[in-house]
Amino acid sequence: MSEHNPILITGAAGEIGGVSRVMVEMLLEQGHPVRAFVRQDDERADSLRQAGAEVFVGDLLNIADATAALKGCRRIYFSMGLSPYYTDAVALMAAAARAQGDIEAFVNISEYEQSFMTFEKMTAPVEERRSHLGGLVTDWSPQQRAHWIAEQTLDWAGIPTVNVRAAIFVENPLLTWLALGPLSDGELRLPFGDQRFAPIAGYDVAELCVKILLDPAPHLSKSYTLTGPELKDMHELAEDYTAALGRQVVYVPENVDTWNENYVDNSPIAQFPHTAEHLKSLARLIAGGRYAGVTDDLETVLGRPPKTVRWALENNARLQKVAAA
Repeated sequence: MSEHNPILITGAAGEIGGVSRVMVEMLLEQGHPVRAFVRQDDERADSLRQAGAEVFVGDLLNIADATAALKGCRRIYFSMGLSPYYTDAVALMAAAARAQGDIEAFVNISEYEQSFMTFEKMTAPVEERRSHLGGLVTDWSPQQRAHWIAEQTLDWAGIPTVNVRAAIFVENPLLTWLALGPLSDGELRLPFGDQRFAPIAGYDVAELCVKILLDPAPHLSKSYTLTGPELKDMHELAEDYTAALGRQVVYVPENVDTWNENYVDNSPIAQFPHTAEHLKSLARLIAGGRYAGVTDDLETVLGRPPKTVRWALENNARLQKVAAA
């Protein structure tokens, strides 16, 4: 890659601390040019410019914008917020990349479920699918299916791709702002029973993706499944919240359907049915034990273990506001 070719980062105007934004900061700190794709020219775009990024304002659902944003870039990190049009956006960027023809790497942020979301499981009889999903749901959320289709699309397009399949982030709304009210009262109210899972810090995903973008050759055509360093049950997770908030937090288990109704359906998220359905499906899947795995992919690539859940909580701006209250 010529040092004059910027790296295209989509979703760059996401929340401070989000993967795309952290990647922009990491790349700029290492002296690499970055083109940050944003939806609106607002204060977040200004912040990216001040940091040294070239800002491209456009719509990922507009093929002309995708093509223009990609011009002169040979390496792409593709991310987009939860959207019913997610697959469309991936396909459009893939079409732009294929037409340009000189792409060296397309790093595609995907999801942990893709590691076991095989064609055979996706097409099994309904009762078998229900069993595979923990006996709680018969289907995946539209967003999870969109990621599956996105991976197929990139494969069919013949673009040099790396799929990064991240487990649930520590920063996921299920574990952060949907939990803020109870946490203020010293309670971690989640519907996960005695299940164990290994959330990953968004920072880790950002660092791994940056490493791949800067030297993609060893990683092309591979898929990495990323988790946190260890499985934790909810009581252990409550101990991490206790340390991060500086106050006692105890786990209070809830019924998954009741929790989804109280915390998702009765929240502002309900205005966005696609997002709400995805979060409710995640809650059911975790409660059904579908995330009870740990991988060493991140340590293999980065040469260090993943950051702990406690570290991620201590560095989460939303939670630290609770700690300061």
